[in-house]
Amino acid sequence: VQLQASGGGLVQAGGSLRLSCAASGTGTFFRVNTVAWYRQAPGEERELVASMLGSGERVKYADSVKGRYTISRDNNAENTVHLQMDSLEPEDTGVYYCAVNIWTPVTGSVGYWGQGTQVTVSS
Repeated sequence: VQLQASGGGLVQAGGSLRLSCAASGTGTFFRVNTVAWYRQAPGEERELVASMLGSGERVKYADSVKGRYTISRDNNAENTVHLQMDSLEPEDTGVYYCAVNIWTPVTGSVGYWGQGTQVTVSS
């Protein structure tokens, strides 16, 4: 299984970006257990910004992004998750990583990381 993150870029403060994370190699039968997005600012540790169960329940956000970010599963693609980021601030700058725990009948439940996508918010 591989995760491909996309959607990062350069945006002005107050703007929006939508990150996507698509899983491949899952096979036909799989289940998404948990989904999370992390970010890592330059010189800082990676921090959790949003998470949820694969069912869409138990959604949690870091205090710094509450009301501005929305984590979701794609309505049309079972293997894709999103992070909608609105009212972006320069402090949101960093590399964003998706982390997904997936169950398949071959591997059982395994956690995977995407490669990271750069988000830069200019003031």
